[in-house]
Amino acid sequence: MSITIKDIAKEANVSIATVSRVINNKEDGVSKETREKILQIMKKHNYIPSSIARGLVTKKTNIIGLVLPDINNPFFPGIVRGVEDAANEYGYNIILCNTDDNENKEKTYIQILKEKCVDGIIYTSTLYNNGENINLLYKHKIPFVSMDRNTNIDNIPFVATNGEAGMFKIVEYLLKNGHTEIAYISGKRGATFNCGRLKGYKKALEKYGVPIREEFIKYGDYKITSGIKCMEELLECSNKFTAVACENDLMAIGALEVLNSRKINVPGEVSVTGYDNIFFSKATFPKLTTVSQPTYQMGYKAVELLMKIINKEEVKEREIILNTDLIIRDSVSKRGDFIGDFSYRQY
Repeated sequence: MSITIKDIAKEANVSIATVSRVINNKEDGVSKETREKILQIMKKHNYIPSSIARGLVTKKTNIIGLVLPDINNPFFPGIVRGVEDAANEYGYNIILCNTDDNENKEKTYIQILKEKCVDGIIYTSTLYNNGENINLLYKHKIPFVSMDRNTNIDNIPFVATNGEAGMFKIVEYLLKNGHTEIAYISGKRGATFNCGRLKGYKKALEKYGVPIREEFIKYGDYKITSGIKCMEELLECSNKFTAVACENDLMAIGALEVLNSRKINVPGEVSVTGYDNIFFSKATFPKLTTVSQPTYQMGYKAVELLMKIINKEEVKEREIILNTDLIIRDSVSKRGDFIGDFSYRQY
């Protein structure tokens, strides 16, 4: 038979309220000797306080929800680790929810997290975010931080990298290596997430006076299979391209698979770049030139921001934008004169 808080109070010869104060780490009204006595009794009986009961007293469960669209994508484990480490430092645990990029599933998880009385949510929306689930978070009055994806809604606490600047950086690198015929494999058409990166691609071309050719832009879904499909579509075009910039590494891996299967030399005939710097990007043939995002720091800082909101502290910076790095490897060839002086990290 398990011991109750009433049994502990009786054995310690104190009130139930005193035991409750010790369990909930309240200093007032409990002497050091009494506190130690109660803790020893709890240890002797292997008493584990109910988180639900504790939550009724403290108004906190010390649990946060982490809502992600696709845990199979190697981009997200670094974020999860950053969230978990930071949460543990604050004395919190996490509930991980994988939505499979489905808005209805995302909505269901938000409802479940609300029923679990989580103290807050770190939220990476589906690709087609229409604001409905953001409004649901507001309706339930759940503190939350949006992460990685721009919701296009003002004044939402937000942690991400600058996708436009990151893609501009890598397309500029291609241009300065003499590539002017640069194709582009994008994420889903109309998705809020990919708008910045596509804008960065176009902005780089415009800066160097290179025409934007819509037939060079293909739309995938951030998975390897769509990279395969988009590369096959590009190869069917009559217009020749010398480089392909991809919006993530998984689609770049799919593109490489097609080129290698057709014995098209990379980077000799076609250069390929990715985005994210997932682990597999340095295991491809050739090793993939890409953009590195600080996923661990993204997750860690999202928790720091969420804790300030939960604890009703002043939040001076509601949007945290982290820097990216261009990672130069083997998948880009030089086609012309090298313009400018690059000092990017090389691996």
